[in-house]
Amino acid sequence: QRAQPILLAHHLLAYVEMLARDRQRLEDAARRIDVLPLGSGALAGTSLPIDWHYVARLLGFSRVADNSLDAVSDRDFVVEVAAAIACLAIHLSRFAEDGVLWATEEFGILELDDAFATGSSLMPQKKNPDVLELIRGQAGLAVGALVAVLTVLKGLPLAYNRDLQWDKTALFQTLDASEAALEVLARFVRHLRVRRDRIGRLLESDALCATDLAEYLVGKGLAFREAHEVVGKAVVEAERRNRRLRELSVTELRRLSPLLDAKARALLDPRRSVERKRSWGSTQPAQVRKALMRWRKRLRAAHA
Repeated sequence: QRAQPILLAHHLLAYVEMLARDRQRLEDAARRIDVLPLGSGALAGTSLPIDWHYVARLLGFSRVADNSLDAVSDRDFVVEVAAAIACLAIHLSRFAEDGVLWATEEFGILELDDAFATGSSLMPQKKNPDVLELIRGQAGLAVGALVAVLTVLKGLPLAYNRDLQWDKTALFQTLDASEAALEVLARFVRHLRVRRDRIGRLLESDALCATDLAEYLVGKGLAFREAHEVVGKAVVEAERRNRRLRELSVTELRRLSPLLDAKARALLDPRRSVERKRSWGSTQPAQVRKALMRWRKRLRAAHA
């Protein structure tokens, strides 16, 4: 069932936060990869006079491996990158799933650009969100790559084993696929069209504002448990009478609680609902504007 009204920008910013964490995970993994294994030999090191610190500086590594046995057998960096990519792929998949649902006639919120959709081989009227479906499916491959690497590593004795050759297949394929998914999705978003009229129709049910009504009663001193029960009864009463909540009279509302007055009825408006939010990071328009400003500033700094 529909829950609470939020701004579309707030919904999209949730994915911005996810992608920011994905970037942080990859950057964090990159710092741990920054180790020169030169001089480890097959596993025991070498007797040759190698100045590995000098070579590390020449090649741009920040440090050298402290244990030759670990250096040749370690694949933690593969696991970390594969895990970060799997998490990224899941976030992209969730975004794609929203897009697939929203583009259906049942939702009708999005209109897909023809460049990112295909027709059906049988049904002429179809407009399929193939790009989104492929991105959604790719997440399964990314998760599979992570599991494959972990499974290869789980029973290996020290040091190097030829089993480790398979880490390249799992890692490189999922990296390439995720990079392509990000590139395509960026283009997809730029060509996305939002159907405001359909969103407006989805907001016609004022039961979306039932939580606001409960919070109003809490503000009047009623315990939330009791406020929840009162509003639940109001919703049932409106459904029984085949009305919207705001169509219940003040007299009818007062029968449920003397605290429900004309001001309470005025809250049953999706726009009022988002405007009444006060918490940091909420869907309140002012909070969303601040979030957009923060992200624009961060993105400009990142590309400076």
